[in-house]
Amino acid sequence: MDGSSSVARRLWLSRRLLLGVVVVLLVSVLVFLATQVLPGDPARAVLGHDATPERVAALRTELGLDRPILDQYFAWLGGVLSGDPGRSLVTQEQVSTLIGDRAVNSAVLVLVAAAIVVPLSVFVGAWAGRRRDRPVDRVVLVVTLGLTALPEFIIALLLVILFSTSVFPVLPGTVLLAPGQSPLSNAEQLVLPVVALVLGVLPYLARLVRGSVIDVYESEYVRTARLKGVPERVVLRRHVLRNALVPAIQGTSLALAYLTGGIVVIEQVFNYPGLGSALVDAVNNRDVPVIQLICLIFAACYVVFNLIGDVLTVYVTPRLRTAGR
Repeated sequence: MDGSSSVARRLWLSRRLLLGVVVVLLVSVLVFLATQVLPGDPARAVLGHDATPERVAALRTELGLDRPILDQYFAWLGGVLSGDPGRSLVTQEQVSTLIGDRAVNSAVLVLVAAAIVVPLSVFVGAWAGRRRDRPVDRVVLVVTLGLTALPEFIIALLLVILFSTSVFPVLPGTVLLAPGQSPLSNAEQLVLPVVALVLGVLPYLARLVRGSVIDVYESEYVRTARLKGVPERVVLRRHVLRNALVPAIQGTSLALAYLTGGIVVIEQVFNYPGLGSALVDAVNNRDVPVIQLICLIFAACYVVFNLIGDVLTVYVTPRLRTAGR
């Protein structure tokens, strides 16, 4: 039985990995096609409006823009898979070199925010769920509902107004990082961007955990444990939190994917040198190779986070772990 379950789990994991690869490939097609229909000509954007048609045509030939779209796609995909996604049309640097430090900066921002928001959401959600319909629970619901109604850029701007202007001028409103400098070297600059990301995700995760905790508290096995005289803290630790963990894992994987996409707005507001701000600059400059790679990175992160969430869900759920599904 254990051997067959182990084989089934490996087959399931293989299928999920294959599905993730297929999704990323499909996204790569969509990203490539989307960049092809962007308004304007990349060659014209590089040379400027005063360039002669001959110079524009020569640059299009040099960049391979005059080739069939299918040939351009496979050439680009082959370069990405081989670690050579091309050169920036604006700076002529290797795209991987251009966004390398920015990718690290964005990863630091997302991981720091996740390290704060995940345990905080579990604590707040469990705390409110355990005290359902009490004043504490109502306060949590009102606050999280209010935060849900606020877009990310509004939260970020409110934080800047409150803590970087004449109200409480205690934190920098912009992030100033030299090329190659670690964001952790000046942690004070990370506070407002991280808080903005945390407040954007906290309401969703906290309410999800709260609902899961309430459902578990109303289950028969929790009632049985209470009737047997099991202490409330033991009921919370052994039964409630353990069984409420599955929705929290799924919500966390989605929250991480949301954080990865949410950095676009946050980085722009705080002038943070990450992938989000690089994507906005690339769109403004019609820098197609940079746009393509960053969008592909975001899509790959989304797929990876969801895959990790599914694997952890199977691992912590005995029924799924035994069935290998």
